Amino acid sequence: MSLEEIEILKERAEKFLKNGEELLKSGVYDLAAFNIQQFVELYLKYKLFLLAGDYPKTHSIKKLLKEIGKTAGKYEEVRKFMVENIDGISNLENAYITSRYIPTEFEKEEVENMLKLAKKIRELVDAI
Repeated sequence: MSLEEIEILKERAEKFLKNGEELLKSGVYDLAAFNIQQFVELYLKYKLFLLAGDYPKTHSIKKLLKEIGKTAGKYEEVRKFMVENIDGISNLENAYITSRYIPTEFEKEEVENMLKLAKKIRELVDAI
């Protein structure tokens, strides 16, 4: 993948975030959750590509975060972040499956928390 292509991945991630914010404002919580999860997943893959030239083919935010920590030599920092935010990270991972395959409704507060965590994850990896 070229640098131009990887920048497309970053741009797509940012579009998912914007869509998630708009869907949250509109009260479409299931799709907002999915878009926020997609932002996090693609943003982590973008960062991993910059660090390592590739990224694992997974939807697991936990695996992607761990890989960033290992690759960047910041494993303990990332692990601490994950421990502090494990419930929210699990909710983001569940949003991928439930919003696509299982008829589940999300509460406004759940999605607001997902959005806050997504932005914290971006701050974490931007600092690496």
